[in-house]
Amino acid sequence: MTIERDPEPIYIERGAGSHVFDVDGRCFLDLNCNFTTLIHGHAFPPVVQVLTDQIHRGSCFANPTKGEIELAELLCGRIPHIDRVRFVNTGTEAVLFAVKAARAFTGRSKIAKIEGAYHGAYDWVEVSQASAPSDWGDPARPKSIRNYQGMPGSVLDEVVVIRFNDVESTRQLLSAHARDLAAIVLDPMPSRGGLIAPKPEFIRAVQETARNNGILVIADEVLNLRQGFQGASARYGLTPDVVTMGKIIGGGLPIGAVGGREDVMKVFDASAGRPLLPQGGTFSANPLSMIAGLASMRHLDHAAFSHLETLGTLVRDGISRLIAKKGVSLCVTGAASLFRIHPTARPPIDYREAYLSQGGAAVMKELTRFFASNGIILPYGAAACLSTPMTRADAELVVDVFAGFLDSDHNKLDFIQAQR
Repeated sequence: MTIERDPEPIYIERGAGSHVFDVDGRCFLDLNCNFTTLIHGHAFPPVVQVLTDQIHRGSCFANPTKGEIELAELLCGRIPHIDRVRFVNTGTEAVLFAVKAARAFTGRSKIAKIEGAYHGAYDWVEVSQASAPSDWGDPARPKSIRNYQGMPGSVLDEVVVIRFNDVESTRQLLSAHARDLAAIVLDPMPSRGGLIAPKPEFIRAVQETARNNGILVIADEVLNLRQGFQGASARYGLTPDVVTMGKIIGGGLPIGAVGGREDVMKVFDASAGRPLLPQGGTFSANPLSMIAGLASMRHLDHAAFSHLETLGTLVRDGISRLIAKKGVSLCVTGAASLFRIHPTARPPIDYREAYLSQGGAAVMKELTRFFASNGIILPYGAAACLSTPMTRADAELVVDVFAGFLDSDHNKLDFIQAQR
């Protein structure tokens, strides 16, 4: 089970809007939102209403439903470069089937991925997910590192690891392995990799090298679809062949989706017999997830994204001003409704620069604990997020609590004072 447990778990009794309430009666502003899933906050009334209606009609069937078609039409109509969609149960499944689709389409087996990026629990995309200075290797040729004891060595041989924002080595590594590469899996702004913006030249390098060598580009937007009305790829100029989605498209229920070019998505087509890639799942496209996702996405209009963008800018700019005023070696990264604070003087440009030292990790633990003691749930080592029910006052509270952290105990910050 994935839970926040430092210094001890906060057991939640209920949630409402942008807040959660624990079993001890405490109220918290929620900047986790179930790991960025709840873009409309907790117990969003339109979702509650459609789920209440649907549960009386049935929770799941071995047949398609109208909600499945409507959610697919919404995603295909909104997200560029998606001609067809297939629904699964989780973001992990979405990435898993996207990789398999790329292999089936190209006839190749290897993939490339970003060092330090998280793409769920599938062996190949877990490679070098948690590499460290002791084992990550040459900057120009990162090593493929096991994510768990017993991971097959053959998996490591089938994954080319590249550094985020390293233009030259990315071109070289993709070109050198082009004959065997089915796809590159790319989160436009990897959360666990630092929530760092991609350089335009890096996006171009990935795009051009992939196109020139018949390598598919898989955009993993399970988390970052929330960056705008059309998602993160559109925001950063990426033209993917396949897009993986999850989290916000389920309205708070389990979901995942694979979408992409019609010719690539035809690997799933079973109309003429066994498809190139069989895919199914007992709860895939279940009506509860479909209608909850549809209600959530219909309320994510341009006005909602504008509101989130405004709040995100207010938080990031407010934190940055406080850091500059106090002269401490902290910084903030992120975009739209996402932000992440780092114990470094300058914003990192890749996973290696964002990697937490022992001292940096201690500071971030203290920050998370301080926020919790002041009524705010702030994720540790991952993206914090805002939700549509949040107000300007909520955003200002986040900045005020951060100011309180900087004022609370200077001894905790002595070793990261800016050397300017």
